[in-house]
Amino acid sequence: MTNTWYLMCFLSAISVLIAFTNQFVLKMQTTIAITTASVIISLLMIVAVKMLGNETALLVSQLISGIDFNQLLLQGVLGLLLFAGALEINIKAIKRQRWEITTLVLFSTLASTFFIGYVSCWFLEIIGTPIPFVYCLLFGALISPTDPIAVLAIIKKMNAPEGISVQVEGESLFNDGVGLVVFKTIFAVAFTGVSPNFGSVAELFLVEALGGIAFGLALAVFAHYLIILSNDYSIRLLITFCIPTAGFAAANIMDVSGALAMVVCGIFIGNVTRDKAAAMSLHTSIRNVRNFWHAVDGYLNSLLFLLMGLILVTLTISINEIMLGIVAIPIVLLARFISVACPYLVFRRFRKYDLNSVRILTWGGLRGGLALAMAASVPSGYVVLNGTDLHTLIVVVTYIVVIFSIIVQGLTITPLIRKSIEASNRNKS
Repeated sequence: MTNTWYLMCFLSAISVLIAFTNQFVLKMQTTIAITTASVIISLLMIVAVKMLGNETALLVSQLISGIDFNQLLLQGVLGLLLFAGALEINIKAIKRQRWEITTLVLFSTLASTFFIGYVSCWFLEIIGTPIPFVYCLLFGALISPTDPIAVLAIIKKMNAPEGISVQVEGESLFNDGVGLVVFKTIFAVAFTGVSPNFGSVAELFLVEALGGIAFGLALAVFAHYLIILSNDYSIRLLITFCIPTAGFAAANIMDVSGALAMVVCGIFIGNVTRDKAAAMSLHTSIRNVRNFWHAVDGYLNSLLFLLMGLILVTLTISINEIMLGIVAIPIVLLARFISVACPYLVFRRFRKYDLNSVRILTWGGLRGGLALAMAASVPSGYVVLNGTDLHTLIVVVTYIVVIFSIIVQGLTITPLIRKSIEASNRNKS
């Protein structure tokens, strides 16, 4: 336990140093810089472990292999990340595009999940390495939710049109919660013996989703009154910290979606409570709370990407798994394009949108820490297919897709956003 704690401390320091150095050297978006660094460190570690047999690298590898990523990420850190992200949501802007965001969250996430599941299953059958459909669908569920962190930072830095920013932010936060519920539902069918019929699956999904939303609303109202009635800034800040820690743990114990509960809490506290506190002239307190959670969000994401990059050191990776990961990239991108473009065919009948909306949402729909965390939670040694551990296969394929997403898509999204800004400026003039 002590050694694991030391590892987390050192990784935290490394992530902060990378972020600090990036300000003066690479000057990339922080998440992209840390992800790039994690790839380089992972490769160096693999060389040190596999080829050189370095004792320190071997010790780090052993420590990482002993971490329960399901407990650490899906049952712990995820609550803090989602709450911190939801605090930044402007509910008034969301309301103006509530139907678009709702459609993208529900339809696009599910459509992408099933498209990836079917195409992956079909492709694997063709190349002679068949994998049961339920496991292909599980991969579709974990890779479909998008991560707004990297692309949102770029969008805000460039002052992109609000409509694009709201769609990316709103969809990403909500589909994290919905995507996790879909993943857990398919996971239950694949590994816990839940009957794969519509009734049992729908019941499991609805209990998770609706239960999480209801619990999140109740928790948010309770925390709201505690924050407003408190006279101490430190107590207000600690109350917000208890929401994604004790509140998230309570939701998981109750078997409802802690992810959706945290999104609801974050939006409520970030809008209703913030407006009430502003009316009470608590502006300094509001600013300090937002600054604290912004720092927590950046820190945890940095640590997460660095930690997940090192998982590769513990795995026995084959060329076949790497090739499948490369093939998965266009499948995931095509699924994203279709699941976004189809709703926009309907949207454009009722409202005018930026011409590059679909392209930005497709190419800017980056995959991130949640996908890696869900992949790491797939049990190791439970299912072996064609001589390959399902856990290793899913982690490697997911890692390759996520790395391509953040580094390649993240670094090349700028021209599309610039086109939208230019088009918006022309319309205003």
